[in-house]
Amino acid sequence: MLLHIRKTGVQKVAGLGRNFNTLWAATTVSNVGDGIAAAAAPLMVASVTDDPVLVGLAVFVQQLPWVLFSLVSGVFVDRLDRRRLIVVVNVLRGLVVGVLALAVWRDAATIPVIYAAGFLLGTCETLGDNASGTLVPMVVKSEDLPRANARMHAVFFAVNQFAAPPLGAALFVMAAALPFGINAATFVLAAILISTLRGIRQSAPAERRSVRADIGEGMRWLWNHSAIRMLSLALCLMNVTLIAGFSILVLYSRDRLGLNEYGYGVLITASAAGSLVGVMIAPRLQARFSDSLLLRAGLVIETLTHVGLALATTVWVAGPVLIAFGVHSSIFGAVSVTLRQRAVPDELRGRVQSVYMMFAVGGSALGALAGGPIARWTGITGPFWASAVVMAVLTAVAWRSFGRRFVASGAVAPTADDGSRDHPGERVALDR
Repeated sequence: MLLHIRKTGVQKVAGLGRNFNTLWAATTVSNVGDGIAAAAAPLMVASVTDDPVLVGLAVFVQQLPWVLFSLVSGVFVDRLDRRRLIVVVNVLRGLVVGVLALAVWRDAATIPVIYAAGFLLGTCETLGDNASGTLVPMVVKSEDLPRANARMHAVFFAVNQFAAPPLGAALFVMAAALPFGINAATFVLAAILISTLRGIRQSAPAERRSVRADIGEGMRWLWNHSAIRMLSLALCLMNVTLIAGFSILVLYSRDRLGLNEYGYGVLITASAAGSLVGVMIAPRLQARFSDSLLLRAGLVIETLTHVGLALATTVWVAGPVLIAFGVHSSIFGAVSVTLRQRAVPDELRGRVQSVYMMFAVGGSALGALAGGPIARWTGITGPFWASAVVMAVLTAVAWRSFGRRFVASGAVAPTADDGSRDHPGERVALDR
Protein backbone atom coordinates (compact mmCIF):
# COMPACT_ATOMS: atom_id res chain seq x y z
CA MET A 1 0.00 0.00 0.00
CA LEU A 2 0.96 3.64 -0.26
CA LEU A 3 2.72 2.70 -3.49
CA HIS A 4 3.57 5.74 -5.52
CA ILE A 5 4.64 6.15 -9.11
CA ARG A 6 5.84 9.77 -8.95
CA LYS A 7 6.59 12.58 -7.67
CA THR A 8 6.82 16.33 -7.22
CA GLY A 9 9.68 18.07 -5.63
CA VAL A 10 16.57 21.34 -2.02
CA GLN A 11 19.31 22.74 -3.72
CA LYS A 12 19.61 25.51 -6.22
CA VAL A 13 19.66 24.20 -9.80
CA ALA A 14 21.61 26.57 -12.01
CA GLY A 15 19.98 27.51 -15.26
CA LEU A 16 16.54 26.02 -14.70
CA GLY A 17 14.94 28.91 -12.82
CA ARG A 18 13.31 29.66 -9.48
CA ASN A 19 10.08 27.81 -10.26
CA PHE A 20 11.94 24.62 -11.06
CA ASN A 21 14.00 24.97 -7.88
CA THR A 22 10.78 25.30 -5.86
CA LEU A 23 9.22 22.34 -7.64
CA TRP A 24 12.37 20.32 -7.00
CA ALA A 25 12.26 21.26 -3.31
CA ALA A 26 8.62 20.17 -3.06
CA THR A 27 9.56 16.92 -4.76
CA THR A 28 12.33 16.30 -2.28
CA VAL A 29 10.09 16.93 0.72
CA SER A 30 7.20 14.77 -0.51
CA ASN A 31 9.53 11.95 -1.48
CA VAL A 32 11.07 11.85 1.98
CA GLY A 33 7.65 11.10 3.43
CA ASP A 34 6.62 8.79 0.61
CA GLY A 35 9.82 6.75 0.82
CA ILE A 36 9.44 6.32 4.57
CA ALA A 37 5.81 5.22 4.19
CA ALA A 38 6.59 3.00 1.18
CA ALA A 39 8.70 0.75 3.40
CA ALA A 40 6.47 0.99 6.49
CA ALA A 41 3.14 0.32 4.77
CA PRO A 42 3.85 -3.25 3.55
CA LEU A 43 5.31 -4.05 6.98
CA MET A 44 2.11 -2.76 8.57
CA VAL A 45 -0.04 -4.91 6.30
CA ALA A 46 2.17 -7.96 6.86
CA SER A 47 1.87 -7.42 10.63
CA VAL A 48 -1.91 -7.66 10.30
CA THR A 49 -2.10 -10.64 7.90
CA ASP A 50 0.16 -13.29 6.34
CA ASP A 51 -2.27 -13.94 3.48
CA PRO A 52 -0.52 -12.99 0.19
CA VAL A 53 -3.89 -12.21 -1.39
CA LEU A 54 -4.73 -9.65 1.29
CA VAL A 55 -1.23 -8.18 1.10
CA GLY A 56 -1.50 -7.82 -2.68
CA LEU A 57 -4.98 -6.34 -2.41
CA ALA A 58 -3.60 -3.51 -0.27
CA VAL A 59 -1.62 -2.38 -3.32
CA PHE A 60 -4.55 -3.01 -5.66
CA VAL A 61 -7.00 -0.96 -3.60
CA GLN A 62 -4.79 2.13 -3.78
CA GLN A 63 -4.32 1.81 -7.52
CA LEU A 64 -7.93 0.97 -8.37
CA PRO A 65 -8.95 4.69 -8.46
CA TRP A 66 -6.63 5.18 -11.42
CA VAL A 67 -8.79 2.79 -13.41
CA LEU A 68 -12.02 4.35 -12.15
CA PHE A 69 -11.26 8.08 -12.06
CA SER A 70 -8.07 8.85 -14.00
CA LEU A 71 -9.81 9.98 -17.20
CA VAL A 72 -12.19 12.30 -15.35
CA SER A 73 -9.31 13.66 -13.27
CA GLY A 74 -7.42 14.54 -16.44
CA VAL A 75 -10.30 16.73 -17.60
CA PHE A 76 -10.23 18.77 -14.39
CA VAL A 77 -6.43 19.02 -14.50
CA ASP A 78 -6.81 20.81 -17.86
CA ARG A 79 -9.76 22.93 -16.69
CA LEU A 80 -8.51 24.05 -13.26
CA ASP A 81 -5.44 25.91 -12.03
CA ARG A 82 -2.96 23.04 -11.69
CA ARG A 83 -0.86 24.68 -8.98
CA ARG A 84 -3.86 25.24 -6.70
CA LEU A 85 -5.19 21.77 -7.45
CA ILE A 86 -1.94 20.17 -6.28
CA VAL A 87 -1.94 22.26 -3.10
CA VAL A 88 -5.50 21.21 -2.18
CA VAL A 89 -4.88 17.54 -2.99
CA ASN A 90 -1.65 17.41 -0.97
CA VAL A 91 -3.45 18.84 2.06
CA LEU A 92 -6.18 16.21 1.69
CA ARG A 93 -3.57 13.45 1.40
CA GLY A 94 -1.92 14.74 4.56
CA LEU A 95 -5.24 14.47 6.38
CA VAL A 96 -5.87 10.90 5.18
CA VAL A 97 -2.41 9.69 6.16
CA GLY A 98 -2.70 11.55 9.45
CA VAL A 99 -5.89 9.65 10.27
CA LEU A 100 -4.17 6.38 9.32
CA ALA A 101 -1.25 7.24 11.62
CA LEU A 102 -3.73 7.80 14.46
CA ALA A 103 -5.39 4.45 13.73
CA VAL A 104 -2.01 2.67 13.81
CA TRP A 105 -1.10 4.41 17.07
CA ARG A 106 -4.38 3.26 18.67
CA ASP A 107 -4.01 -0.32 17.30
CA ALA A 108 -7.12 0.21 15.17
CA ALA A 109 -5.48 -0.26 11.75
CA THR A 110 -7.50 -3.25 10.57
CA ILE A 111 -7.52 -4.46 6.97
CA PRO A 112 -10.73 -2.50 6.14
CA VAL A 113 -9.20 0.70 7.60
CA ILE A 114 -6.00 0.18 5.61
CA TYR A 115 -7.95 -0.46 2.41
CA ALA A 116 -10.14 2.61 2.95
CA ALA A 117 -7.10 4.85 3.47
CA GLY A 118 -5.43 3.37 0.41
CA PHE A 119 -8.48 3.97 -1.76
CA LEU A 120 -8.81 7.59 -0.63
CA LEU A 121 -5.11 8.20 -1.23
CA GLY A 122 -5.33 6.65 -4.67
CA THR A 123 -8.30 8.84 -5.52
CA CYS A 124 -6.36 11.96 -4.50
CA GLU A 125 -3.39 10.77 -6.53
CA THR A 126 -5.40 10.66 -9.74
CA LEU A 127 -5.74 14.44 -9.45
CA GLY A 128 -2.46 15.33 -7.76
CA ASP A 129 -0.14 13.13 -9.80
CA ASN A 130 -1.81 13.92 -13.11
CA ALA A 131 -1.41 17.62 -12.35
CA SER A 132 2.16 17.21 -11.08
CA GLY A 133 3.14 15.41 -14.27
CA THR A 134 2.28 18.52 -16.28
CA LEU A 135 4.36 21.00 -14.27
CA VAL A 136 7.92 20.28 -15.43
CA PRO A 137 7.28 21.23 -19.10
CA MET A 138 5.48 24.34 -17.80
CA VAL A 139 8.49 25.64 -15.86
CA VAL A 140 11.43 24.71 -18.14
CA LYS A 141 12.15 25.02 -21.84
CA SER A 142 11.77 22.04 -24.17
CA GLU A 143 15.52 21.73 -24.70
CA ASP A 144 16.03 21.56 -20.92
CA LEU A 145 13.56 18.71 -20.36
CA PRO A 146 16.12 15.84 -20.36
CA ARG A 147 18.22 17.66 -17.74
CA ALA A 148 15.19 18.67 -15.66
CA ASN A 149 13.68 15.18 -15.79
CA ALA A 150 17.02 13.61 -14.85
CA ARG A 151 17.19 15.79 -11.74
CA MET A 152 13.59 15.09 -10.78
CA HIS A 153 14.22 11.37 -11.19
CA ALA A 154 17.46 11.64 -9.20
CA VAL A 155 15.53 13.09 -6.26
CA PHE A 156 12.91 10.37 -6.51
CA PHE A 157 15.41 7.52 -6.58
CA ALA A 158 17.94 9.01 -4.13
CA VAL A 159 15.35 9.97 -1.52
CA ASN A 160 12.16 7.98 -2.12
CA GLN A 161 13.71 4.64 -2.94
CA PHE A 162 17.28 4.78 -1.59
CA ALA A 163 17.62 6.84 1.59
CA ALA A 164 14.09 6.91 3.00
CA PRO A 165 12.96 3.22 2.92
CA PRO A 166 15.55 1.90 5.39
CA LEU A 167 14.64 4.82 7.64
CA GLY A 168 10.96 3.97 7.24
CA ALA A 169 11.54 0.35 8.22
CA ALA A 170 13.58 1.42 11.25
CA LEU A 171 10.96 3.95 12.33
CA PHE A 172 8.22 1.31 11.99
CA VAL A 173 10.12 -0.98 14.35
CA MET A 174 10.53 1.90 16.83
CA ALA A 175 6.92 3.13 16.64
CA ALA A 176 4.55 1.82 13.97
CA ALA A 177 2.61 5.08 13.66
CA LEU A 178 5.66 7.33 13.32
CA PRO A 179 6.40 6.79 9.59
CA PHE A 180 2.82 7.70 8.66
CA GLY A 181 2.83 10.80 10.84
CA ILE A 182 5.98 12.00 9.07
CA ASN A 183 4.41 11.24 5.68
CA ALA A 184 1.37 13.36 6.58
CA ALA A 185 3.58 16.29 7.59
CA THR A 186 5.59 16.16 4.35
CA PHE A 187 2.41 16.32 2.27
CA VAL A 188 1.46 19.56 4.00
CA LEU A 189 4.96 21.05 3.65
CA ALA A 190 5.05 20.16 -0.05
CA ALA A 191 1.68 21.90 -0.49
CA ILE A 192 3.11 25.06 1.08
CA LEU A 193 6.09 25.00 -1.30
CA ILE A 194 3.93 24.45 -4.39
CA SER A 195 1.72 27.37 -3.33
CA THR A 196 4.72 29.71 -3.77
CA LEU A 197 5.12 28.98 -7.50
CA ARG A 198 4.58 32.14 -9.52
CA GLY A 199 4.28 33.14 -13.15
CA ILE A 200 3.38 29.70 -14.55
CA ARG A 201 1.72 30.00 -17.93
CA GLN A 202 -1.08 27.54 -18.35
CA SER A 203 -3.00 27.37 -21.60
CA ALA A 204 -6.55 28.59 -21.24
CA PRO A 205 -9.07 25.74 -21.46
CA ALA A 206 -10.95 25.43 -24.71
CA GLU A 207 -14.65 26.17 -24.92
CA ARG A 208 -16.32 24.29 -22.09
CA ARG A 209 -17.78 21.00 -23.27
CA SER A 210 -19.02 17.89 -21.57
CA VAL A 211 -16.58 15.81 -19.54
CA ARG A 212 -17.17 12.94 -21.93
CA ALA A 213 -16.19 15.05 -24.94
CA ASP A 214 -13.02 16.26 -23.24
CA ILE A 215 -12.04 12.71 -22.28
CA GLY A 216 -12.61 11.61 -25.88
CA GLU A 217 -10.32 14.34 -27.19
CA GLY A 218 -7.46 13.21 -24.96
CA MET A 219 -7.97 9.55 -25.83
CA ARG A 220 -8.06 10.28 -29.58
CA TRP A 221 -4.86 12.29 -29.38
CA LEU A 222 -2.99 9.47 -27.67
CA TRP A 223 -4.39 6.81 -29.98
CA ASN A 224 -3.45 8.82 -33.10
CA HIS A 225 0.14 9.21 -31.91
CA SER A 226 1.58 5.78 -32.72
CA ALA A 227 4.71 6.13 -30.57
CA ILE A 228 2.85 7.24 -27.43
CA ARG A 229 0.18 4.60 -28.06
CA MET A 230 2.74 1.81 -28.29
CA LEU A 231 4.54 2.98 -25.18
CA SER A 232 1.26 3.17 -23.26
CA LEU A 233 0.26 -0.39 -24.15
CA ALA A 234 3.74 -1.78 -23.48
CA LEU A 235 4.04 0.01 -20.15
CA CYS A 236 0.64 -1.27 -19.06
CA LEU A 237 1.68 -4.88 -19.56
CA MET A 238 5.15 -4.25 -18.08
CA ASN A 239 3.49 -2.94 -14.92
CA VAL A 240 1.16 -5.92 -14.74
CA THR A 241 4.17 -8.24 -14.66
CA LEU A 242 6.28 -6.03 -12.40
CA ILE A 243 3.70 -5.46 -9.66
CA ALA A 244 2.52 -9.08 -9.76
CA GLY A 245 5.83 -9.90 -8.08
CA PHE A 246 6.58 -6.68 -6.24
CA SER A 247 3.17 -6.58 -4.53
CA ILE A 248 4.24 -9.57 -2.40
CA LEU A 249 7.92 -8.55 -2.17
CA VAL A 250 7.65 -8.15 1.60
CA LEU A 251 6.67 -11.84 1.88
CA TYR A 252 9.26 -12.88 -0.73
CA SER A 253 12.03 -11.15 1.21
CA ARG A 254 10.97 -12.83 4.46
CA ASP A 255 10.05 -16.32 3.29
CA ARG A 256 12.40 -16.75 0.32
CA LEU A 257 15.42 -14.66 1.27
CA GLY A 258 15.12 -14.92 5.07
CA LEU A 259 15.26 -11.15 5.70
CA ASN A 260 13.83 -9.29 8.69
CA GLU A 261 12.18 -5.85 8.61
CA TYR A 262 15.51 -4.03 8.36
CA GLY A 263 16.65 -6.37 5.59
CA TYR A 264 13.47 -5.70 3.65
CA GLY A 265 14.10 -1.95 3.91
CA VAL A 266 17.60 -2.44 2.55
CA LEU A 267 16.41 -4.77 -0.22
CA ILE A 268 13.98 -2.27 -1.68
CA THR A 269 16.80 0.29 -1.89
CA ALA A 270 18.78 -1.98 -4.21
CA SER A 271 16.82 -1.00 -7.29
CA ALA A 272 17.11 2.64 -6.19
CA ALA A 273 20.89 2.34 -6.15
CA GLY A 274 20.75 1.14 -9.75
CA SER A 275 18.26 3.87 -10.59
CA LEU A 276 20.69 6.53 -9.41
CA VAL A 277 23.27 5.16 -11.80
CA GLY A 278 20.65 5.11 -14.54
CA VAL A 279 19.70 8.74 -13.88
CA MET A 280 23.31 9.81 -14.25
CA ILE A 281 23.94 7.98 -17.50
CA ALA A 282 20.52 8.32 -19.15
CA PRO A 283 21.11 11.75 -20.79
CA ARG A 284 24.39 10.53 -22.30
CA LEU A 285 22.83 7.33 -23.56
CA GLN A 286 19.91 9.27 -25.06
CA ALA A 287 22.37 11.53 -26.87
CA ARG A 288 24.47 8.65 -28.18
CA PHE A 289 21.95 5.91 -28.96
CA SER A 290 18.53 5.88 -30.57
CA ASP A 291 15.52 5.57 -28.33
CA SER A 292 14.59 2.49 -30.35
CA LEU A 293 17.73 0.70 -29.12
CA LEU A 294 17.29 1.82 -25.53
CA LEU A 295 13.67 0.69 -25.38
CA ARG A 296 14.45 -2.71 -26.91
CA ALA A 297 17.28 -3.25 -24.43
CA GLY A 298 14.86 -2.33 -21.64
CA LEU A 299 12.43 -5.06 -22.65
CA VAL A 300 15.18 -7.68 -22.46
CA ILE A 301 16.49 -6.49 -19.10
CA GLU A 302 13.02 -6.43 -17.57
CA THR A 303 12.38 -10.01 -18.72
CA LEU A 304 15.66 -11.17 -17.19
CA THR A 305 14.80 -9.35 -13.94
CA HIS A 306 11.86 -11.68 -13.34
CA VAL A 307 13.96 -14.75 -14.14
CA GLY A 308 16.69 -13.61 -11.76
CA LEU A 309 14.29 -12.99 -8.88
CA ALA A 310 12.57 -16.33 -9.45
CA LEU A 311 15.90 -18.14 -9.23
CA ALA A 312 17.38 -16.13 -6.35
CA THR A 313 17.53 -17.74 -2.91
CA THR A 314 19.75 -15.17 -1.17
CA VAL A 315 19.92 -11.39 -1.05
CA TRP A 316 23.35 -11.60 -2.72
CA VAL A 317 21.61 -12.68 -5.92
CA ALA A 318 18.36 -10.75 -5.61
CA GLY A 319 20.17 -7.50 -4.74
CA PRO A 320 22.27 -7.28 -7.94
CA VAL A 321 19.23 -8.24 -10.02
CA LEU A 322 17.29 -5.35 -8.53
CA ILE A 323 20.23 -3.00 -9.08
CA ALA A 324 20.31 -3.89 -12.78
CA PHE A 325 16.55 -3.41 -12.94
CA GLY A 326 16.93 0.04 -11.40
CA VAL A 327 19.42 1.12 -14.07
CA HIS A 328 17.06 -0.03 -16.81
CA SER A 329 14.03 1.57 -15.15
CA SER A 330 15.64 5.02 -15.09
CA ILE A 331 16.71 4.87 -18.71
CA PHE A 332 13.38 3.53 -19.96
CA GLY A 333 11.56 6.18 -17.94
CA ALA A 334 13.77 9.00 -19.22
CA VAL A 335 13.06 8.05 -22.83
CA SER A 336 9.30 7.68 -22.42
CA VAL A 337 8.75 10.74 -20.21
CA THR A 338 10.73 13.14 -22.40
CA LEU A 339 9.01 11.82 -25.50
CA ARG A 340 5.58 12.40 -24.02
CA GLN A 341 6.37 15.86 -22.62
CA ARG A 342 7.64 17.10 -25.95
CA ALA A 343 4.80 15.63 -27.94
CA VAL A 344 1.70 16.65 -26.00
CA PRO A 345 0.30 20.22 -26.37
CA ASP A 346 -0.13 22.05 -23.07
CA GLU A 347 -3.92 22.30 -23.35
CA LEU A 348 -4.11 18.51 -23.60
CA ARG A 349 -1.41 17.51 -21.12
CA GLY A 350 -3.77 16.69 -18.27
CA ARG A 351 -6.04 14.51 -20.37
CA VAL A 352 -3.30 12.69 -22.28
CA GLN A 353 -1.38 12.23 -19.03
CA SER A 354 -4.52 10.76 -17.46
CA VAL A 355 -4.94 8.22 -20.28
CA TYR A 356 -1.27 7.30 -20.10
CA MET A 357 -1.43 6.94 -16.32
CA MET A 358 -4.62 4.91 -16.54
CA PHE A 359 -2.73 2.39 -18.66
CA ALA A 360 0.36 2.51 -16.44
CA VAL A 361 -1.26 2.38 -13.01
CA GLY A 362 -4.14 0.25 -14.26
CA GLY A 363 -1.53 -2.32 -15.23
CA SER A 364 -0.05 -2.06 -11.75
CA ALA A 365 -3.48 -2.59 -10.21
CA LEU A 366 -4.06 -5.72 -12.28
CA GLY A 367 -0.63 -7.00 -11.31
CA ALA A 368 -1.34 -6.43 -7.64
CA LEU A 369 -4.65 -8.25 -8.02
CA ALA A 370 -2.97 -11.23 -9.70
CA GLY A 371 0.23 -11.50 -7.65
CA GLY A 372 -1.31 -12.73 -4.41
CA PRO A 373 -3.43 -15.56 -5.87
CA ILE A 374 -0.53 -16.74 -8.05
CA ALA A 375 1.76 -16.82 -5.00
CA ARG A 376 -0.86 -18.71 -2.99
CA TRP A 377 -1.39 -21.34 -5.71
CA THR A 378 2.16 -21.78 -7.04
CA GLY A 379 4.45 -20.60 -4.27
CA ILE A 380 6.21 -17.33 -3.50
CA THR A 381 8.26 -17.34 -6.73
CA GLY A 382 5.25 -18.10 -8.94
CA PRO A 383 4.50 -14.44 -9.81
CA PHE A 384 8.07 -13.93 -11.04
CA TRP A 385 8.00 -17.00 -13.29
CA ALA A 386 4.62 -15.97 -14.71
CA SER A 387 5.90 -12.43 -15.28
CA ALA A 388 9.00 -13.71 -17.06
CA VAL A 389 6.86 -15.65 -19.53
CA VAL A 390 4.56 -12.69 -20.21
CA MET A 391 7.51 -10.31 -20.63
CA ALA A 392 9.17 -12.69 -23.09
CA VAL A 393 6.01 -12.64 -25.21
CA LEU A 394 5.76 -8.84 -24.98
CA THR A 395 9.40 -8.47 -26.01
CA ALA A 396 8.82 -10.60 -29.09
CA VAL A 397 5.68 -8.68 -30.05
CA ALA A 398 7.00 -5.17 -29.36
CA TRP A 399 10.49 -5.73 -30.81
CA ARG A 400 9.51 -4.75 -34.32
CA SER A 401 7.24 -1.95 -33.12
CA PHE A 402 10.15 -0.38 -31.22
CA GLY A 403 12.30 -0.42 -34.36
CA ARG A 404 13.08 2.34 -36.84
CA ARG A 405 9.45 2.68 -37.87
CA PHE A 406 8.70 3.50 -34.24
CA VAL A 407 11.31 6.26 -34.40
CA ALA A 408 9.78 7.63 -37.58
CA SER A 409 6.23 7.50 -36.23
CA GLY A 410 7.25 9.49 -33.19
CA ALA A 411 8.77 12.29 -35.23
CA VAL A 412 5.42 14.00 -35.70
CA ALA A 413 2.74 14.62 -33.11
CA PRO A 414 -0.84 14.43 -34.46
CA THR A 415 -3.52 16.95 -33.69
CA ALA A 416 -6.14 16.30 -31.06
CA ASP A 417 -8.91 16.43 -33.66
CA ASP A 418 -8.14 13.77 -36.20
CA GLY A 419 -4.40 13.26 -36.42
CA SER A 420 -4.18 14.76 -39.92
CA ARG A 421 -2.03 17.83 -39.15
CA ASP A 422 1.14 18.57 -37.21
CA HIS A 423 1.32 20.75 -34.13
CA PRO A 424 3.84 23.52 -34.85
CA GLY A 425 6.67 23.25 -32.37
CA GLU A 426 5.35 19.94 -31.00
CA ARG A 427 7.54 17.52 -32.94
CA VAL A 428 9.16 14.62 -31.15
CA ALA A 429 12.80 13.81 -31.83
CA LEU A 430 13.07 10.13 -30.95
CA ASP A 431 16.35 9.44 -32.73
CA ARG A 432 18.85 11.86 -31.19
